[in-house]
Amino acid sequence: MITYLEIEPVILTLGKVSIHWYGVMYLIGFLGGWWLGRMRVGRPGVVWSAAQVDDVVFYIVLGVVLGGRVGYLFIYGLDGFLSDPLSLFRVWEGGMSFHGGLLGVLLAMWYFARKEGRTFFDATDFIAPLVTIGLGAGRLGNFINAELWGGVTDLPWGMRVPCDLAGGLCGRLGQSMDAEYSLPVHPNQLYEFFLEGVLLLLILWVFSAKPRPRMAVSGLFLVCYGAFRFAVEFVRLPDSHIGYIASDWVTMGQVLSAPMILFGILLLYLAYRPKIGS
Repeated sequence: MITYLEIEPVILTLGKVSIHWYGVMYLIGFLGGWWLGRMRVGRPGVVWSAAQVDDVVFYIVLGVVLGGRVGYLFIYGLDGFLSDPLSLFRVWEGGMSFHGGLLGVLLAMWYFARKEGRTFFDATDFIAPLVTIGLGAGRLGNFINAELWGGVTDLPWGMRVPCDLAGGLCGRLGQSMDAEYSLPVHPNQLYEFFLEGVLLLLILWVFSAKPRPRMAVSGLFLVCYGAFRFAVEFVRLPDSHIGYIASDWVTMGQVLSAPMILFGILLLYLAYRPKIGS
């Protein structure tokens, strides 16, 4: 078992301005995605210019931040938002929904593609590998914030988390109010960092290195992310104010991820279906 090493969420403070690790993780994600996009410019089969990569990353930033924050507050924290509407702007406190961010990015890509005279799936196929750095970095931000832990485990990498740091984790595990550390729990954030960040990047980067039918890369992204997230939800504690949706195991994350898997399969089918007359 491992004892969680507390990490101060604020890197430094300059007057009234505090720089948080959580915000830096998002910056790393955006810059990393921009760098990957620039690497693809000029490669065979890639018809994107450097300026278009710059523009599309700008739209991704808008989609992730606005969609992710609004999605989180409306899906997971509506009561808190209604009592404190200004919480919408305090992104450094954590609380970003991937599914809300995905919807925001899709809307941004629709607008970008329309403006640039491209198809919607031309844009989403290109950006699919780029966003994985942000997904991984965001999970590291969750780990630093000591949030979104998994359930109790006896695996050797299970983590004991200080009870005064984990936002009610120890109480949810049925421990005494006087407990100093939680029972060993799954480091769920690190699982997601590896699956949704590292592994998904490798899969999509290799797959998209060769010309693929339109919609194929987008479909593979949806299938893989949805499957990874659905699987990790089995060991992740559900949000305390929502709990399990059904059968004492179905979580909101799984409810939102299942349609992604199905839609991704549909896109892959449409991408690779035999053409009439061929």
